[in-house]
Amino acid sequence: MLDVGGYCRPVGDDAVTTLDATPPIELVLAGGGLLLRDGPGGVRELAVVHRPSRADWSFPKGKVEPSESLTACALREVEEETGLRCRLDRFVGTTQYRDRKDRPKVVAYWTMEVVSGTFVPNEEVDEVCWVELSAAPPLLTYDRDRELLEVLALMEEPRARRRLRRTA
Repeated sequence: MLDVGGYCRPVGDDAVTTLDATPPIELVLAGGGLLLRDGPGGVRELAVVHRPSRADWSFPKGKVEPSESLTACALREVEEETGLRCRLDRFVGTTQYRDRKDRPKVVAYWTMEVVSGTFVPNEEVDEVCWVELSAAPPLLTYDRDRELLEVLALMEEPRARRRLRRTA
């Protein structure tokens, strides 16, 4: 028997479908984007969004709808929150935390390039701010977003070196 927090479940050959008092875990899946653009002088800029309902600065993201892929969710949520239609680029990573209902939540992020659209303040996001990658960490509310930004910076480093070689 495998002890799982006070409940015993059979494992191996004795594993049979049994009812126990362990409630199912509701895992919340979400997708989001790290929107990038070349700013003045070719400096890479990142979009951060302000959510008035939480009074925080973060990245656009949202929950996966039934039968929706994570990538489709990320693109849809970014457009819904920012008004910007984007092209999906590279997978950056995931963040994990407990949501406001204390459920485990996993958010998958991709870099994205803006294809079209214009930001209009809405219920979810009232401000989008484009900042240089190096200026973003102190603006972000959550450590998990700053950690994601560190991964992004490592991914962008080879691009920066290529740009320097071209201008030299």
